[in-house]
Amino acid sequence: MEDKTVILAFANEAHALPGSLLQMLLDSLRTGVRTEPLLKHLVVVATDPKGLERCRRMHPLCHLLSGANGAAPNGTELMFYDKDYVDMMWARNRFQARVLALGYSFLFTDLDILWFRNPLLRIPVGADITLGCDNHFGTNPYDLDKAANGGFVYARPTAASLAFFRDWYEARTRWPGENDQVVFREMKHELAARHGATVQLVDTTYFHSACEAWKKFNFHEICTFHAACIHGLQDKIDRLNAVLDEWRQFKAQQLLLGANSTALTY
Repeated sequence: MEDKTVILAFANEAHALPGSLLQMLLDSLRTGVRTEPLLKHLVVVATDPKGLERCRRMHPLCHLLSGANGAAPNGTELMFYDKDYVDMMWARNRFQARVLALGYSFLFTDLDILWFRNPLLRIPVGADITLGCDNHFGTNPYDLDKAANGGFVYARPTAASLAFFRDWYEARTRWPGENDQVVFREMKHELAARHGATVQLVDTTYFHSACEAWKKFNFHEICTFHAACIHGLQDKIDRLNAVLDEWRQFKAQQLLLGANSTALTY
């Protein structure tokens, strides 16, 4: 983008199959409120050659992550906490840090997130690093005691964020076998204090999570829906399909109202 922000998503072969998560993310961007132009800023990082091949059938900006093994037998999904899954999460973390080192801001989105409105409009402008969370409570935006979710991350290339990401990666050796999200949970207070990084967790009013009770579509509120706390690829797909169908119905109703509705203005 003009401010050197790039949108990142990671996909393996299972995620890039027809009707799977990558297609649903792309569909949501095409049907969201002023989100379709964001597609030209979305780079999908494939973690295996088959994923790259399938990605290129859906989206023009696909990049093969070298040195990562995101493949699973017969295109099946990687299971949470499998060694290959954990390795892929850390390879993703390193890639994000590399993007920052090149001088770019990034907005990373998991593939099981639907976009209905531009989430960048709700990102705190003063934060070095912003993450999604599974449950949001209280009114203090700097309270890090909420359950952070690494499936939605925005970071700016500041000295503080670069140092935070560097030490976040190095801290993985203190928790062998754990993924980046677990290590973040253990280290977030220490790293933020050590490097003077401003870290915020976004409000689920705008960045909704399936870990909370479903909030109906409302005026100018829900930007994204994350199928967190839903286990199994097919269960995620089923839930995302249901939410995407509800969005299409809501959007059609608002379009019928015409000038009497402002829900689709941004």
